[in-house]
Amino acid sequence: ESRFRESIKATDFSKYDNHYVAIICSTDAIIPQWAWMLLQSALQPHVKKMVLGSQELLETILYKEIIDKIDVSEYHDLPVMIKGCSNKPVPLMAYTMLTEKLMPVARSLMYGEACSSVPVYKRKKPTTGRKD
Repeated sequence: ESRFRESIKATDFSKYDNHYVAIICSTDAIIPQWAWMLLQSALQPHVKKMVLGSQELLETILYKEIIDKIDVSEYHDLPVMIKGCSNKPVPLMAYTMLTEKLMPVARSLMYGEACSSVPVYKRKKPTTGRKD
């Protein structure tokens, strides 16, 4: 424990200022839980966000935070197209989170581009109960 604490004290964490950090142990090692907490406490004053896990987990968490802030009321009863192609990688989970958020309000959801979209969801028309 003392060697680990010393190495943290000797590390210049300012190089992570305003960065997003994903920390993962890629070897089969036994690491006590407090070690991650100690590392977090050293990094926290410097980073925008730190996660214990892969870069994909970090990106998923960031997308979740963004999706949670979206006001979906402007999509009420409208068809919505979720863009399929992007210059940046989008975690797969982001698409399911967006689908979950939009389904209660959107009339329909499509995935892809306008020229080649895939229907994902279409709200059923309410039945009136009348027989004509």
